[in-house]
Amino acid sequence: MSRSAHPAGPRHADVLTEGHYSAPPADLNALDPKVWSHTVSRTGDGVVSVGGLEVTALAEEFGTPAYFVDETDFRERARAWRTAFGHDADVFYAGKAFLSRAVVRWLHEEGLNLDVCSGGELATALSAGMPADRIAFHGNNKSEDEIRTAIETGVGRIVLDSFQEIVRVAHIAQSLGKRQRVQIRVTVGVEAHTHEFIATAHEDQKFGIALADGQAAEAVRRALALDALDLVGIHSHIGSQIFDMAGFEVAARRVVALLAAVRDEHGVELPEIDLGGGLGIAYTSDDDPREPHEIAKALSEIVTRECEAAKLRTPRISVEPGRAIVGPTAFTLYEVGTIKPLDGLRTYVSVDGGMSDNIRTALYDAEYSVALVSRTSDAEPMLVRVVGKHCESGDIVVKDAFLPADLAPGDLIAVPATGAYCRSMASNYNHALRPPVVAVKDGAARVIVRRETEEDLLRLDVG
Repeated sequence: MSRSAHPAGPRHADVLTEGHYSAPPADLNALDPKVWSHTVSRTGDGVVSVGGLEVTALAEEFGTPAYFVDETDFRERARAWRTAFGHDADVFYAGKAFLSRAVVRWLHEEGLNLDVCSGGELATALSAGMPADRIAFHGNNKSEDEIRTAIETGVGRIVLDSFQEIVRVAHIAQSLGKRQRVQIRVTVGVEAHTHEFIATAHEDQKFGIALADGQAAEAVRRALALDALDLVGIHSHIGSQIFDMAGFEVAARRVVALLAAVRDEHGVELPEIDLGGGLGIAYTSDDDPREPHEIAKALSEIVTRECEAAKLRTPRISVEPGRAIVGPTAFTLYEVGTIKPLDGLRTYVSVDGGMSDNIRTALYDAEYSVALVSRTSDAEPMLVRVVGKHCESGDIVVKDAFLPADLAPGDLIAVPATGAYCRSMASNYNHALRPPVVAVKDGAARVIVRRETEEDLLRLDVG
């Protein structure tokens, strides 16, 4: 592979006026274990491997761009969450992060439950053998068909998100001669320290029923009055990519206060409380996520303390990690194309994917890391912006990072921590073909979601 010279872009961080990095890393060849999956390492020849397979061989077999999921790492993280919370709590994997039949089977085998929020996610879960009673159905605007299917198949809980939905679920359950287990999602007025578009517990947003002005208490009254509903608990979710437990403490205090008010008014102690998900992961070396056992201990202590103060029996806790399980287990592999230095600014490195396989940078201003993975390099660091091939100036994969100055077309680079939301939110913009998802484990690789083809695109175009 040639290493043709190109005009030099900036080499030092003093030209960087925005973005994540303030200085180049000490070693561009190093792979920070915080942001890469557990089996990722460099081989003796400098090529990065995952699950015992070098990325050069994976690229040759499966092409680029492609998502590679470390199955061993996924299972270890799922097991860590299950172990941390024990048998007195429930762990529901949030399917919106990434869902496929293979993932459903992994979850089932590791003893996790599953949270879905659409008919498609439910169909995927059921087709892969997840027991319906271990599925929770979310969503702020479930269709009547989705509700009917959920009740007919026996999902373990439906999370009610509005006053209209209370009536709708009760009516459908009654028509089917069933009594459906439900929770009520409440917004507790806690705005997590996260991007505006993914903070989901402040009151000015589409999810849940507000605690303010007694709306949540009224929702409880209505649900308890309907024989077709079995109200088992309260659900709360305060946001995403959260590292600070303070928001959960405030949310738990307010939810427990609602449980106490329900007891005082109705003589009923609801047996469940779901604190949602949203726990953050490391996208860059500066991120410092908590381990599952730390999260489990903190949440358990918070709920127990608040319940003791309210003289309530401690309810069964549920959590919904999605990103925290799958996010760190995968990376996206790209081939370098055009390299375009801008004197005094940065070098633009174009890859064969882009916003169609990772919209999060454009949508959430998300930060990512990147590494040269097809070889090592002793060249000095070069400030780069990794961009895609789409006809959008906002088509950015990694805003600001450092790669070796001898980077050349044909090199392979990888962006870690792309397991969550990247494939789920992937699109066909510019008629791009969505990449495959390849699971790697113990020296073997297999496609779990195949690459789209032009025939797939044309099959839908019936005009």
